[in-house]
Amino acid sequence: MSRQYERELKRILQGDVDVLKNVTRTCSEEEKEAYFKIREKPFVVIRSAGSLGVDLVALRDNISFPIEVKSSKYKRIRMSNSPQLKEQSERFERACKKAGLMAIYAFRLKSTRGDSWRIFTLENNNLKGIAKRINTRLAKVHKSPDGYLILKWDEGWPLNRFIDYLA
Repeated sequence: MSRQYERELKRILQGDVDVLKNVTRTCSEEEKEAYFKIREKPFVVIRSAGSLGVDLVALRDNISFPIEVKSSKYKRIRMSNSPQLKEQSERFERACKKAGLMAIYAFRLKSTRGDSWRIFTLENNNLKGIAKRINTRLAKVHKSPDGYLILKWDEGWPLNRFIDYLA
């Protein structure tokens, strides 16, 4: 099921008009307008093969970032299902810090009206330029005392706001 949302986000970031129309059907006019700004400067988006902890990589002239896509019918995702998930998220975080990349978690809430996507990032002191500015503004992924990641949909940045900010 998650692959469906990976494809959806990929096509949103690429500025696909049909997908933009579909995902904004229940959005406010302001949210729709923000979503459609991606058409002015879309990303090249690559889907990752295998389980590298990265589902998509978004690229354009002034910013690029790896994206891990999560979906749920619940407003909170606790990535504590297995030690493997924890290790995968830790590898993702280490790799992004080492490379100076902004790690993005995109959370798609199922069966919701309006903007169903929320964007989160991890703390990273190795960022420069626009990535550093964006990272300071975006909602951060929470960590449990045991080091497991927690995404709280209500606290994330709506995707339309993220797109608007990038525009």
